[in-house]
Amino acid sequence: MKHFLSLLLASVAISLWATSPEKTFELQRDMPVYYEILREELQYPDAWGNSEITDYDDWREYARGVLLQQLQYQADDTPFDYQVVDTEQRDGYTAYRIELNINRYVRISALLLRPDGDGVFPAVVLLHDHGAKFEIGKEKNIRPFASDTAALAIADAWAEKCYDNVYTGDYLAQNGYVVLAIDALFWGERGRKEGVRYDSQQALAANLLQMGRSWCGMITADDMRSADFLATLPYVDAERIGAVGFSMGAHRAWMLSAATDRVKAAAAVCWMCVTDALMTPANNQAKGGSAYAMIVPGLRNHLDYPHVAAIACPKPMLFINGSKDKLFPVDGVEEAYAYMHNVWDECGVDDHLVTTLYDTPHTFNSAMHTQVLNFLNKWLKVEK
Repeated sequence: MKHFLSLLLASVAISLWATSPEKTFELQRDMPVYYEILREELQYPDAWGNSEITDYDDWREYARGVLLQQLQYQADDTPFDYQVVDTEQRDGYTAYRIELNINRYVRISALLLRPDGDGVFPAVVLLHDHGAKFEIGKEKNIRPFASDTAALAIADAWAEKCYDNVYTGDYLAQNGYVVLAIDALFWGERGRKEGVRYDSQQALAANLLQMGRSWCGMITADDMRSADFLATLPYVDAERIGAVGFSMGAHRAWMLSAATDRVKAAAAVCWMCVTDALMTPANNQAKGGSAYAMIVPGLRNHLDYPHVAAIACPKPMLFINGSKDKLFPVDGVEEAYAYMHNVWDECGVDDHLVTTLYDTPHTFNSAMHTQVLNFLNKWLKVEK
């Protein structure tokens, strides 16, 4: 009884201490109470316009080096050694399930679409979203084979929820593009042996950092390899390879465009903003979890998101966001757009950059698909 009373008194004392008006805390809603000061201290010294480098081409080379270094990128020339595992004829194109060495560590399954007919085609690296939906990855963008009934049911529901019932890859293939989609590390067939677990994102990110790598860096490296693989196919024009993605896939699309010139044009749907607008206690980015796959440790000390995307200039780039998208505050999106337009304009190619705000939430609807296709057709359909 005496022990119980002691514990009760201790509990009351701790409660009073924690709620005392004199008590101060350093964290609130998982953010330092001085987060605004930390944000202000981000000066982005290597951004175009802030850097001491005044020649754009020299800056672009330097900034790409900074990006790759912060990604902890390691070049990989492992032979792809791809093999076709299964095929399915579709309306105007053929779907292939293939296997290839995406890096020197693993051999993965991927989905590849090829339009019917002879000739050399433009191609697209298609980059799937995050969505905290890990059971499928590449199947979010390319319709699974009819025999894969379990994945097909999940993918159909996801296409209805996020893509206006459009499979982006199939849509592009029907319109004359070779399309490749892989699972990013942690999704689909590259997921956990023990099964899907949301909190494992943090564990994976931490474990990779302990081994001198970053999750976002490994995803970007695999995306770069995807573009390189497409360039090896005899029916793909290596000078007409683009990238398309929604949500995290959009982040992957402009990261890929900044990291390599193998990609000649890209469309990024619903992922662009400035850090100032994202780093607030109310924003989803501040919750951790799903943010880990898109965090590059140390990069914010050099470049903000639109600064990284600007490394892609003078390539044709399309950015789409929704004015009702709760993940990306409109003011932050417009600030990012304004910065990028200034870069493309200074390089004399502002017509290569298209930025659009739809009156929509976080989605990739049919009207956006039409805009993406028209944009790609303008820049990739004409043989170089």
